[in-house]
Amino acid sequence: MTKKSDQTRIVQAGIGMDPSTGAVAPPLHTSSTFIWPDCETKGQFDYGRTKNPTRELLTNSLVELENGKGGEIVNSGMAAIDLCLNLLNAEDLIIAPHDCYGGSHRLFTHRALQNRIRVEFVDQGDENALQAAMALGPKMVFIETPSNPLMRIVDIQMIAAMAREVGALSVCDNTFLSPVRQKPLDLGCDIVVHSNTKYINGHSDVVGGCIIANTAELAERLRWWANCAGLTGGPFDAWLTIRGMRTLPARMDIQEDNARVMAAFLTSHDQVDRVYYPGLANHPQAQIIRRQQSGPGAMLSFEIKGELSTTKDFLCHLELFSLAASLGGTESLICQPAIMTHAGMAPEARRKAGIKDNLIRISVGMEKINDLISDLETAFERLE
Repeated sequence: MTKKSDQTRIVQAGIGMDPSTGAVAPPLHTSSTFIWPDCETKGQFDYGRTKNPTRELLTNSLVELENGKGGEIVNSGMAAIDLCLNLLNAEDLIIAPHDCYGGSHRLFTHRALQNRIRVEFVDQGDENALQAAMALGPKMVFIETPSNPLMRIVDIQMIAAMAREVGALSVCDNTFLSPVRQKPLDLGCDIVVHSNTKYINGHSDVVGGCIIANTAELAERLRWWANCAGLTGGPFDAWLTIRGMRTLPARMDIQEDNARVMAAFLTSHDQVDRVYYPGLANHPQAQIIRRQQSGPGAMLSFEIKGELSTTKDFLCHLELFSLAASLGGTESLICQPAIMTHAGMAPEARRKAGIKDNLIRISVGMEKINDLISDLETAFERLE
């Protein structure tokens, strides 16, 4: 059998697989229910919440890309993370990054307030802090790398091994890099989650998520809970995501190239205090990046010189960047995390994570990079 690269697998996912018509593009199956041969026998599909042909095609494609053994498509990235929490019992401990996405931080915090779980937020770049957390006997360790929004990198292989030693499941959010830049299951994780809304779909017109497991048994447990709790995604969203996913490698190449140039521009600008980007040669975790990533991705952040008012003024002066809280689309998006994506975190938690009021996050798009740099330069000039 011909060996297929990720790019080939993505482009050819579902092509010509409809046995009834031979259609090149896979069809959209919208039926909510399916006929049973008799009351004691159900076919491959019986009810849309449980299983749908279009959703199954997307699931299988992403499972193959992440080198997993099974998975499920759910209705958002946060649904994917919450689905993983269904594997825990009341009072089980989860170790989470202190600098994770604000929505994840909010979910873990409020599930703990419900006594559904216990949570410890830990600087996972601090091995001593990690060792101390592991000694508490967690049942799950949640990893996010690069972190949102400070692009901190942690050693997936090391953390997954530490989790395994104490009998904990390791879950990695791979949204920022996608399977074409990082494969957490290959690095020892038990589960990988994505917000399909972001790079996998890539066109800012779908909300969705996925979970992919490293064993068939674990995947079936997750699928059972997804069906039980009604978390599975809709077929039209799955169909759109399949369509968007086909350009993922090309999109990531262009956006990553743009991000490298933008990070270099910002690093040299006298109105910028600090740039956070995994592609910088002086990134403090550069050695880990080279080991576990095949590219730096297209997300970056920077601290502008000034306070919150300066940050707001700068954002208002931009014309080509859309002020929005999402990421991963073909267009360049920009946001102020402290009052947008991470507003759900308590101010003290943001302070500990290093998320300052003058921090700006950019999802670098596919526009001509010279146009984007010119727009940034004009916005800086208008502050003077």
